[in-house]
Amino acid sequence: MAAVTAVVPVTASTAIASSSKKGLAGEANSEFSAMATLGAPSLGSSSSLSRNSAFLGCKLRIAYAGGVNFSRRAVPAGNWSASASEMLRPSVASENGKPVVNLSADEPPACTEGYFTSDVEGDPDRPTEGFSSILEAIEAIKAGKFVVVVDDEARENEGDLIMAGSLMTPERMAFMVDHCTGIVCVGMPGEALDRLNLPLMVQDKDNDEAMLTAFTVSVDARQGTTTGVSAMDRTKTVWALASPNGTPDDFKRPGHIFPLRARKGGVLKRAGHTEAAVDLCLLAELPPAGVLCELVNRGEGTMSRAPELRKFAAEHNLPIISIADLVRYKRKRDKLIVKTAVARLPTKFGAFQAYSYTSQIDGIEHVALVKGDIGDGLDVLVRVHSECLTGDIFGSARCDCGNQLEQAMRNIEREGRGVLVYLRGHEGRGIGLGHKLQAYNLQDAGRDTVEANEDLGLPVDSREYGIGAQMLRDLGVRTMKLMTNNPSKFVGLKGYGLSINRRVPVLSPVTQENKRYLETKRSKMGHIYGSDLPGFNIVDSEVNGDASQKPT
Repeated sequence: MAAVTAVVPVTASTAIASSSKKGLAGEANSEFSAMATLGAPSLGSSSSLSRNSAFLGCKLRIAYAGGVNFSRRAVPAGNWSASASEMLRPSVASENGKPVVNLSADEPPACTEGYFTSDVEGDPDRPTEGFSSILEAIEAIKAGKFVVVVDDEARENEGDLIMAGSLMTPERMAFMVDHCTGIVCVGMPGEALDRLNLPLMVQDKDNDEAMLTAFTVSVDARQGTTTGVSAMDRTKTVWALASPNGTPDDFKRPGHIFPLRARKGGVLKRAGHTEAAVDLCLLAELPPAGVLCELVNRGEGTMSRAPELRKFAAEHNLPIISIADLVRYKRKRDKLIVKTAVARLPTKFGAFQAYSYTSQIDGIEHVALVKGDIGDGLDVLVRVHSECLTGDIFGSARCDCGNQLEQAMRNIEREGRGVLVYLRGHEGRGIGLGHKLQAYNLQDAGRDTVEANEDLGLPVDSREYGIGAQMLRDLGVRTMKLMTNNPSKFVGLKGYGLSINRRVPVLSPVTQENKRYLETKRSKMGHIYGSDLPGFNIVDSEVNGDASQKPT
């Protein structure tokens, strides 16, 4: 008996259909090999099947008309139609008042148009739940107020009081000393510290501080201070550090204020409180000298953690932000890339224009392959592909990366217009080649791809797509049909002046080598591959070219 294979993203509003036939093992590697099967009656000139979709909250109808060709394309003849929810592109045909999507042989499958274009979800300007917006923090800094800034739980997991040094007052200094450790620091750019002849307390190679905080020699203002420790004396020292006209002779060394050397590039280079203090001052259009001190629990002397920090911020009516949100805010606005070259690149898939870009954050080179005229930048077929040396170059069977890359290039060539962004430095979802090979050993010992990363003390997925978003913007892309199975890319690209109108699945054959890897990405990382139709196993069918029904 023939089987109909439906590929339906979990959050999708459109069904994508492909087909296979039991017993045709050689065809299991067709371009859109299915990852889920559902039983169907024997297909003749026409057939249809309906199922209730628990995830979509609607009825899904898959209908077929015409003959089936099992050669190279999934559906080279006839049309598959899926009647789902109202979240479909406006241009689709309507049948009995319901939207219908038809998949032809001449275009890659498409789905979820209009679904991932929320103005809020995934926008870098939207704060993490429980935190204030970056714009609120900037306004507070402009007004000479404090902001509570929290770093990552995996880092110091601490909060600092931060304000602009140029607007410091003795009263606010006294408040800071009263509620914090008393070690008052001033984050500053390196060029300002060099101008004031304030060298590092210890050289980088000798820095054993837990977070490699770059302390310079401590200082007191030379004029108008006594011991240097009072709130007034410390305020005067901060003013002198923040002054653009300051000179080395304005300070006594050592002292009671600790300047910190911020990394060039701010939180985009080092996600620390020092860099956050400088970035907030710059965003507020004030001199780049941010005063900071770690908050402690009064009466205990212990470091304040997130619950205490939120309570403190609420009691004193202060904005509380995360450095992670500040990173996202700056990635959206700061220019992170420089275009370095453009050249014609003929490939086995067709001719493209290759654009090279260099990241101003870390110097890594990235490339974009462009097909056709981007023109108004609307509805461009796009693939943002993470570097995978083992899969893309060596054809590793452990993953589906190489297959996805080739399929994306074929789809763009077929479309005649599109962009493939190739992001380097993403090896192993950001952990690097050596760590990825170590993770392979753990996987061979029984761990899955997520557990292996965690066993190595590494993040499951540390990739960030701001660089790719800026490359797309530079190439003129505005709205896109995004080829991906990974929902995190929706979040990674939205909010950068880009809109994702449609998600296009990028499906690969399931083999004995990659079966567990693909299942783990679906079950643990939210990747969208196959059917959400209840009662059917979504990964099992195509390993041996067997498209038989697998009810759960």
